Amino acid sequence: MKILVGVKRVIDHNVKIRIKADGSGVELANVKMSINPFDEIALEEAVRLKEAGVATEVIAVSIGDKLTQETLRSALALGADRAILIDNVNGIPLEPLDIAKLLKIVSEQVQPQLILLGKQAIDNDANQTGQMLAALLKCGQATFASKLNITDSQHIEVTREIDGGLETLALTLPAVVTADLRLNQPRYPSLPNIMKAKNKPLDVLPLDSLNFAPINQLTTLKVSEPVKRHAQCEWLENAGQLVSVLKEHKAI
Repeated sequence: MKILVGVKRVIDHNVKIRIKADGSGVELANVKMSINPFDEIALEEAVRLKEAGVATEVIAVSIGDKLTQETLRSALALGADRAILIDNVNGIPLEPLDIAKLLKIVSEQVQPQLILLGKQAIDNDANQTGQMLAALLKCGQATFASKLNITDSQHIEVTREIDGGLETLALTLPAVVTADLRLNQPRYPSLPNIMKAKNKPLDVLPLDSLNFAPINQLTTLKVSEPVKRHAQCEWLENAGQLVSVLKEHKAI
């Protein structure tokens, strides 16, 4: 079984985000970048399936400029066998549907039985790519996966959290699954694996060579910080005053 894992290069989740002065986006210069945390969970699940003897190959794919190779090398250090970079050398803005179309092209080339993605990226929180990719490939999908079980070579069971509890879906492969936080706990790359990752294959596909045109349906008008809320505090002398204030605000 081949598993294709999508990984996105995003600002590290420990970094405080800074908005550009003109409000056109967030500041990316000299900012630490890393694998999107949900994608890292998806990658960890793929590596575990390979370690269990279920999967034969784990392929990481990403879309970005040459710096994205660092992200893919990190994915290789975490256990992926090879990587594919769709080189967006011109920095063309890509929407979730664009990403899904590009992943479809790679999927048709690689022919994976299972595609694992993070449920969303922490930079735009779109939560759209996995669903769109499944629709384009006309295959089954399971989102927000908290447990994944390979029943046989043609079927998987995915447990996902819903408002009323847990839902278990049976899917016929090939399928697209998006990972939630509770699916697993990603590992840290070991030094030997980091060194081995430097020699693992990383193929670069120029975006211009894929006969692809972005749809350009979305435009970012402005990016701004949340409105800061000022805490309001009032000292009260006794419990009677507290009861009066609560009644005044109809809290009791």
